[in-house]
Amino acid sequence: MYLVYHILPNFKLFHYLFYIKFIGRICSIMVRGRDACWEHCVLVDATRQKVRCNYCHREFSGGVYRMKFHLAQIKNKDIVPCSEVPDDVRNLIHSILTTPRKQKAPKKLKIDHTANGPQHSSSSASGYNAKNAGSSGQHGSTCPSLLLPLPSPGAQPTANDAQKQKYDNADNKIALFFFHNSIPFSASKSIYYQAMVDAIADCGAGYKPPTYEALRSTLLEKVKEEINENYRKLKDEWKDTGCSILSDCWSDGRSKSLLVLSVASPKGTQFLKLVDISSRADDAYYLFELLDSVIMEVGAENVVQVITDSATSYAYAAGLLLKKYPSLFWFPCASYCIEKMLEDISKLEWVSTTLEETRTVARFIYSDGWILSLMKKLTGGREFVRPKVARFMTHFLTLRSIVNQEDDLKHFFSHADWLSSGHSRRPDALAIKSLLYLERFWKSAHEIISMSEPLLKLLRLVDGDMPAMGYIYEGIEKAKLAIKAFYKGCDEKYMPVLEIIERRWSMHCHSHLHAAAAFLNPSIFYDPSFKFDVNMRNGFHAAMWKMFPEGNDRTELVKDEPVYIKARGALGSKFAIMGRTLNSPGDWWTTYGYEIPVLQRAAVRILSQPCSSYWFKWNWSAFENIYTKNHTRMELEKLNDLVFVHCNLRLQEISQSRGAKCRPVTYDEIDVSSEWPTESESSSLLLDDSWLDNLPFEC
Repeated sequence: MYLVYHILPNFKLFHYLFYIKFIGRICSIMVRGRDACWEHCVLVDATRQKVRCNYCHREFSGGVYRMKFHLAQIKNKDIVPCSEVPDDVRNLIHSILTTPRKQKAPKKLKIDHTANGPQHSSSSASGYNAKNAGSSGQHGSTCPSLLLPLPSPGAQPTANDAQKQKYDNADNKIALFFFHNSIPFSASKSIYYQAMVDAIADCGAGYKPPTYEALRSTLLEKVKEEINENYRKLKDEWKDTGCSILSDCWSDGRSKSLLVLSVASPKGTQFLKLVDISSRADDAYYLFELLDSVIMEVGAENVVQVITDSATSYAYAAGLLLKKYPSLFWFPCASYCIEKMLEDISKLEWVSTTLEETRTVARFIYSDGWILSLMKKLTGGREFVRPKVARFMTHFLTLRSIVNQEDDLKHFFSHADWLSSGHSRRPDALAIKSLLYLERFWKSAHEIISMSEPLLKLLRLVDGDMPAMGYIYEGIEKAKLAIKAFYKGCDEKYMPVLEIIERRWSMHCHSHLHAAAAFLNPSIFYDPSFKFDVNMRNGFHAAMWKMFPEGNDRTELVKDEPVYIKARGALGSKFAIMGRTLNSPGDWWTTYGYEIPVLQRAAVRILSQPCSSYWFKWNWSAFENIYTKNHTRMELEKLNDLVFVHCNLRLQEISQSRGAKCRPVTYDEIDVSSEWPTESESSSLLLDDSWLDNLPFEC
């Protein structure tokens, strides 16, 4: 049901969003119109009132009422809380259960009469003119361009009575399509939603939507070709900025292993392929051949670095790559390295005790809907738990949320509603209350927050698709200095933490490329507080020797280095001095480094690279479904085409929404409490291979 919505969001018509698997439950449609919970479950057996959850696929008898407790994660008799339900859905269903029903008075709709002519837009459309939408409908094409910025749905334009009636009729037809096919309302947030409406409106009356056959054949190929065309344009830019090969591996812990290969640059990330490596996950030579094929496809002259898993097989495969491509760099994901630092810190005895107590507090708050509702009432609706980030990072962020709301938590246990409830006399509630009034707990909690904050800032810095290469080396040093300063130079307290950071950094991520990037970052190198770092300077020289094997280039680098160090010529101009902190490092070198072209080329290529391969949350369970059934070769090729289109459309959407990602970074201004990249609405892709039934040979 969800397949086409997530994989083909670029197509123009509503009915082909989920054309593959129509819902045949006509008898329950009126009920769905009345109860919002039906958008998140399906009726399996009408006689027994058996329903199935759309997220974890668990089935319950007793109708939609019991399903609400499952989705709201409220324990009720034999109902198991859903572990896969999104936060917004859980909160919505929880509010339905806890809010008493009230009769709603019908709202009077005010209509401003205007002399404007009719506009072809639904109530979810903005006043955006369809003729300026850049859609291809007016030219007879079957799908809008992927490369143009698209307007988002907004407020309905004012209209006269006749036009308003048309708007209402269009709204109703769109709503019927959503309701009939159980399309989640979040589909209306897609950047392709408004473009689809505009393209249809631009065609006028009589437009015939594409058929089921066209969707799974010619239209899929057309969108795939548009993505490949965009890929070819990116290749031209990689000649200047360089690019990084990202390898992200997943295993179910038993026999299944999958590998996603993608390529990243300042313009965004491009999904390349999904590979089932289950039978050869530990075969270093196979992994080498796989990575080598990607490098040759992208162009060896364009690749600056390869980021992979830190497993032994990948490390050995990387060694083979470095022998074949001596100017290439390799290291594991920086996000993984910092997460391992946090994991090691969480194992310190006093830290482990406090984090476990924090989890106990969080479990108590989220174990009961009434408790959670009252707590949110006191905290202004704030959440304590951040489930969509890495596991050990979640522990520290949860502790941070609890510390920030210390007063509200204490006030909770003295609130009149709490004292008058039966919950207040529960043994676990009394234990939590005692803990929250324990001075030792809060002292340890504040210490952990202050000690982990520098690492969380650094993780936030590198955990994204932005070019963070110029900041990670200095970020590690700043984190160590901040921890040392917090403990006021007391070796006994800060040394265990610093030893963890040093060990993990040396084991996983330390690279000459990181040192060279810090040396070439003007916001760091020209900072008045910058102190000469021998390791940074030596790392820069080692990286340059590796990147430029030709003697002529090395000679030019020897001449260029003093110009940069002493800020001569254009590098010392007033605009260049202002731009050191106002421009991103790569943009600064592109603008002002033209007098030393060899060093400029090296700086732009190095400073344009990311440090992490974990910033995008792939839906591994959906990927796994591709290989759980015995598909023919043709079917497998079509499924891979769908994955290719879906993933790249998602990546393009993220790239468009983060247009300012190349801004310079100020370490002290990083806010770890704001939304992390992995917390954004991720793909809920559910691959349904029923669309392959009777696949025509010509496909």
